[in-house]
Amino acid sequence: MKDRSPHNRTLDLTEAEQQQFSQRLQTLHQTVKPDAILNSIIWQDVFKALDYLPEKFVDLLIIDPPYNLTKNFNGNAFHRRKNLAYTDWLEQWISQVQQLLKPTASVYICSDWLTSTLIYPVIAQYFIIRNRITWEREKGRGAQRNWKNNSEDIWFCTVSNNYFFDVEAVKIKRQVMAPYRTQEGQPKDWQDTPNSPNKYRLTHPSNLWTDITIPFWSMPENTDHPTQKPEKLIAKLILASSQPGDVVLDPFLGSGTTAVVAKKLGRQYVGIEQDLTYCCLAEKRLSLAELNPAIQGYANGVFWERNTRIPSP
Repeated sequence: MKDRSPHNRTLDLTEAEQQQFSQRLQTLHQTVKPDAILNSIIWQDVFKALDYLPEKFVDLLIIDPPYNLTKNFNGNAFHRRKNLAYTDWLEQWISQVQQLLKPTASVYICSDWLTSTLIYPVIAQYFIIRNRITWEREKGRGAQRNWKNNSEDIWFCTVSNNYFFDVEAVKIKRQVMAPYRTQEGQPKDWQDTPNSPNKYRLTHPSNLWTDITIPFWSMPENTDHPTQKPEKLIAKLILASSQPGDVVLDPFLGSGTTAVVAKKLGRQYVGIEQDLTYCCLAEKRLSLAELNPAIQGYANGVFWERNTRIPSP
C-alpha cells in the first residue's frame, strides 16, 4: 500500500485483501449460461472471455476501452497504434460483443476527442448511432501551444429501434437564478426546496454534460486507476437505458465503476478485466457498496449540478 495523507480517501488494497477478493473472480474455459456469471467479475483477457459468453443476454453494454493513446495500466501498457491498426483492434471485439446483446439493448462507448473519430465508422457498421454525448472533464494540466483537452465523448447506440430510454430518471436539478411566479403567485417551472433559500427546477438532460466531477483523492470512490470514470457519469447511462434487474456488461471493467453503480442501482452486472489488482479493487468496491449505496452528485432521485450543496430531503 502507498503512504498517503490522512485526508486522502483513495481506495487501497492490501495483500490480504487481494488474496481474499481474488477468490470471488471467475475465469472462463467453456461456454456458460447467464446465471453462471451474473453479478460476477471475469478475470481474463477480453478476447478469450468473449468466446465463452452466451448470446443475447445483455440489456445494456457500457464500454470504456483503451483510447488510442500510450497508457500504463498497472504495468500493462497499451501503446498508441496507427489509425488502421486501432480500428482493426476495435472491430475484432465489437463484432464479438454485438452477439451478446438483446435486440432491445443499448450501447455506450467512451472515447477521447481523437479516438472518437476512429470509433464512429466502426460502430456504425454494427449499431444504430443515436447521439454523441460530450462531457466536461475538468482535470489535468493546461497546454502551452494548444487548447487544454477538457472533454470526452460517449457514443450512444442501440441494436434496433425498439429500445428503452427513461428521460425522467436522468433529469438534472439546476438552481434558478431568476425565479418567476405566475399572477397567482405560484412558481413557474421551478419549486421551493425545504431547508434551502435556493430555488431549483428539473431540466431535460442534453448531450452536453457539465455537472461531472472526476474522482480525486478526497472522494471515497477514487482509486489509482489512470482512467477511472466517475460513478455519477455511469449512473446516468444506467438509469437512462436500463430497468431494475437488467443485465449490464462492461468488457473493460478497470477498477469496477460500472459494476459498482449497477449494484447500487439494482441492476445485474458482468465485468471483464485482465488485471488482477483492478479486479480485486472492483470486488472491494462492491463490498463497500453494500454498506453505502450513495452516488456522489445523485440524491433524492435526481442528479444535481456540480458543486451543489444538496439540501436534506
